[in-house]
Amino acid sequence: MSRDARWNRLLELLAERGRLEVEETAAALDVSPATIRRDLDRLARQRMLLRTRGGAAALGVSYELPLRYKRGRQAEEKQRIGRAVAGEIAAGEVVGLTGGTTVTEVARALSLRPDITGAPDAGDKGRPPALTVVTNALNIANELAVRPQIKIVVTGGVARSQSYELTGPLAGGVLDEIALDTAVLGVNAIDGRGAHVHHEGEASINRLLAERARRVIVAADSSKTGRRAFARVCGLPQVDVLVTDAGLGEEARTGFRDAGVRVVAV
Repeated sequence: MSRDARWNRLLELLAERGRLEVEETAAALDVSPATIRRDLDRLARQRMLLRTRGGAAALGVSYELPLRYKRGRQAEEKQRIGRAVAGEIAAGEVVGLTGGTTVTEVARALSLRPDITGAPDAGDKGRPPALTVVTNALNIANELAVRPQIKIVVTGGVARSQSYELTGPLAGGVLDEIALDTAVLGVNAIDGRGAHVHHEGEASINRLLAERARRVIVAADSSKTGRRAFARVCGLPQVDVLVTDAGLGEEARTGFRDAGVRVVAV
């Protein structure tokens, strides 16, 4: 196992358990305790965890992995979800994209659609863009900015290192002045009360995106269903479509459908 893969797994275990012990973790990852001690020391220096006697603890009450350490989790499911969400969006729409690994896959799938990438460059001879994307996610804006057929609108705000998302009143000022056809929300959890994320600042911006859109799509793998996170983005009645993976249980699927949410499981 490479160092990056090992660190990714260490942080996943920490997110699940809240605390790690060196000996137990070494056995789980099939490496020496000395290796785990070095890894924990290095991650502590990066302020990714709190080093404790004999192990490590998560920093903060609600532990959230930075985006760069989430990329490998449910990767295939997220790619399928991304393609399915992209298929829900028509060329020419104005689309709001939040941050997160799953919505990043949506952006990548949109950027590969022939009817979008094969269109004339936005602005050529007054032509409208093949797609307009409004996002508060710096990584998504960076990936799509090289596509001249796609018009990119980035909100203002203060960047969060955990998710590369811009939050705060500057972002809200832009969103108050626009209208969206579709908002695609990446969430940390979705249940009968609605869609949730860990950070209240992200929830506020995501809520504005949902309010400015005619249609709201939540893109979330099945591990996030039936759960809650700290800050609610919107109630379930505001969600039009949930795109998830085939791991969604029948009871949960029925519950979402009964609430008026169209469920797409891929």
